[in-house]
Amino acid sequence: MNNIALITGVTGQDGSYLAEFLLAQGYEVHGLIRRHSTQNTERIDHILEGPYNGTKFFLHYADTTDSSGLIRLVSEIKPTEVYNLAAQSHVGISFEVPEYTAEATGVSTLKLLEAVRMFGGSCRYYQASTSELFGGIPETAPQSEKTPFYPKSPYGAAKLYSYWITVNYRESYNMFACNGILFNHESPRRGENFVTRKITLAIANILAGKQEKLSLGNMNAKRDWGFAGDYVKGMWLMLQQDKPGDYVLATNETHTVREFVEAAFGQCGIEIKWEGEGVNEKGIDAKTGRVLVDVNPQFYRPAEVEFLWGDCTKAETELGWKRDVDFKGLVAMMMDSDLKEIAGMTCEEYKAKN
Repeated sequence: MNNIALITGVTGQDGSYLAEFLLAQGYEVHGLIRRHSTQNTERIDHILEGPYNGTKFFLHYADTTDSSGLIRLVSEIKPTEVYNLAAQSHVGISFEVPEYTAEATGVSTLKLLEAVRMFGGSCRYYQASTSELFGGIPETAPQSEKTPFYPKSPYGAAKLYSYWITVNYRESYNMFACNGILFNHESPRRGENFVTRKITLAIANILAGKQEKLSLGNMNAKRDWGFAGDYVKGMWLMLQQDKPGDYVLATNETHTVREFVEAAFGQCGIEIKWEGEGVNEKGIDAKTGRVLVDVNPQFYRPAEVEFLWGDCTKAETELGWKRDVDFKGLVAMMMDSDLKEIAGMTCEEYKAKN
């Protein structure tokens, strides 16, 4: 039987990497996209311009908030695997649009599960879950599949509903449905309003003389950052098992936002020294004395998640999943990509020149 995958959120970071991965595995891939007045396919344009388009790769206009559209697609495509990656996925923005986030990130999962239940046959289902489920857990231990949930944002709360409704459908209807509890995963394709990409893009602009400094919020927030390309392999592995389950994907290490900033500047040969505390903290070029980083309170969130650290032992043991890109490699990859785009050179070339 041919492997046929339906990916919601195919134009996003994870969707683009997953589409590439599945096509390389010989899948027929169908992606769901929303209709916009302007194209939003930058992350998959290379696929659309390649030999897979129209033969193994197909796009369909639909919206995960529209149950009739989802039912139509599932019944027509007859996927063997569904990957639900679509969401309003920015934590900070979820405080600004909480009702939309609840609908697009939470209730839409129920609508897709219903479509799969009614018309999906033996189709296997992957639900993109998140480490934000753990939001308020104290700094006591890495967070695993057994750690209690405590979301601290409208996004986290909406994902909590998605998590439990997926479990409910698995148990109620004997569906092969899995939750992937993914800790922060980044790449050069990350959205520009996410902190890691905001950092690397700002540094590239600073070095190109197009920006004065980088302004951030909570510098002490700790995150478990990995490479998105590694994590989509874990999604696929979950659906290849004999029995469905829920799995944490993480790096088993954590770094502060401050450390990410230091590593990103370091890739370009710039050492950052810190002065002050809280809103008065500044990151200064150790060589020139120039202020390159400051703190802006407007980037603080109503409820902060201070600490996320994942334990992916279950995924490593049961799935055989492993990551290939470490923290330093991730930062280097993102810095090189943005500096080349903005200034036309890699970090090594910048260091040689300066």
